[in-house]
Amino acid sequence: MTEVTRYGTPPVELPLRLDLALEPTPVPGCAGCGELAALRGRARAVGDLTTVTDCNVLIRRHPEGHR
Repeated sequence: MTEVTRYGTPPVELPLRLDLALEPTPVPGCAGCGELAALRGRARAVGDLTTVTDCNVLIRRHPEGHR
């Protein structure tokens, strides 16, 4: 029989941070940024945080951050 592993301290619980200040802002007048921001809003409304994160990444990269 296998021996049970025991730990001396409880596990560390990290907080879930939904810091909206870290989200990219869409460029005014850009249709692509506007569509991604709208999709992000719809995804957040239904609790789809995976799509929210994907939209944030795409807005940051679209097109190359508007640099």
